[in-house]
Amino acid sequence: MLQICLICLALCFHPSHTISLASFPVDSNDHLRANQQRVENRILALAKYGKNKTGGTSRVAFSAADVEGRNFMIKKMQEAGLEVRIDFAGNIIGRRPGKFNQRKPILFGSHIDTVPDGGNYDGCVGSIGALEIMEILKENKVETDHPFEMIIFSDEEGGLVGSRALIGTLKLDALDLMSHSGKTIEAGIRYIGGDPARLPEVELSSDDYKAFLELHIEQGGILDTEGIQIGVVEGIVGIEWWGITIEGFANHAGTTPMHMRQDALLAGAKLTVAINEVVNSYEGSQVGTVGRMDVQPSAPNVIPGKVLMSLEIRDLSQEKIFKLFADIEEKAKVIAKETDTKISFELLDVSAVPAITDERIKKFIVQSAEKLKLSYKRMPSGAGHDAQDLAKITPTGMIFVPSVGGISHSPKEYTRPEDMANGVNVLLHTLLALDKKDL
Repeated sequence: MLQICLICLALCFHPSHTISLASFPVDSNDHLRANQQRVENRILALAKYGKNKTGGTSRVAFSAADVEGRNFMIKKMQEAGLEVRIDFAGNIIGRRPGKFNQRKPILFGSHIDTVPDGGNYDGCVGSIGALEIMEILKENKVETDHPFEMIIFSDEEGGLVGSRALIGTLKLDALDLMSHSGKTIEAGIRYIGGDPARLPEVELSSDDYKAFLELHIEQGGILDTEGIQIGVVEGIVGIEWWGITIEGFANHAGTTPMHMRQDALLAGAKLTVAINEVVNSYEGSQVGTVGRMDVQPSAPNVIPGKVLMSLEIRDLSQEKIFKLFADIEEKAKVIAKETDTKISFELLDVSAVPAITDERIKKFIVQSAEKLKLSYKRMPSGAGHDAQDLAKITPTGMIFVPSVGGISHSPKEYTRPEDMANGVNVLLHTLLALDKKDL
């Protein structure tokens, strides 16, 4: 018996019987992780462009600070070995070739422009995170099958300008709109290196990319409150707006008895409560908001004769949005009768249809989070993102990381370094899975 074992041992070490570890199905990239300190340092470095006295950032699109921030990112992208170009819409795209360059590239990224007096993490985490992934691949000499491209979209905060151009919905009349920078969209695109006259040339087809992924801060407080590390975004909600007009009768506040009044503001107050009750009566993540109320004639001693209100409803289901509205409209009829007023609704032309993320990509995100031993939650995005446009032409996924206190679009906006690194790691391993697997 001992003799047989010795013979077997000798065979194992014989040159003609060498055992190669490469023959085992081990993913050699499982160990790859983000450099947390580098991500944090670059977030802080980018924040210097447009920094204001509040500690926040005013790097609005098409401003001098925006150009400075873009130049910072372009330099870092080039240092990471990327082939960098600016398309005619002003989007910055950095390409890393793959083993099979004829295959569709995989696209990922976000934006770096901010709202006026905004924070340092909205969009920036996804852009710096995309750059970090390119750095990791370079440092570890990883050769992907597909080309990888990172993108920094132009003017996200001013109306998804860069991503709308890519899907062909940035119309000529939008170019005349004034941006926060004081330039028109047309002048702004030209200022950052684009060419508004050639926008049709940037429009993508469904065959141009295999997939698109966006890493982003949640901008709400769900993940932070529940202590969850990763949000797997189910989709970006649809949005519908209505203008509400309530007509009563303006009269003397001192001489008109309470039971004889046609108080438009009273009707508006009742309707606001009713809207809240209707929206809360449904299961799910839908939201409804009355954000504006214009009371006329707006005098302390005059019963309000007219009220103009706004109604916004958001949900992942367009059908559900209009079902909620139908219920609200029925409540309004009852309130109008009770208050002897007239209530009318006008659907405004500012709608955004829901953008559902790709189920297959969501599974890859979940698998990556589980592999990294990170907690996760499936959830909708209540805010708009460039991903909602890309979802119309290519399979799209989105990853959220926590926003401390649920604060965003504010100088107090903050995401912890470890949470940013977690998001980058999930994005990295999702991209590597997408690279090897079919959709």
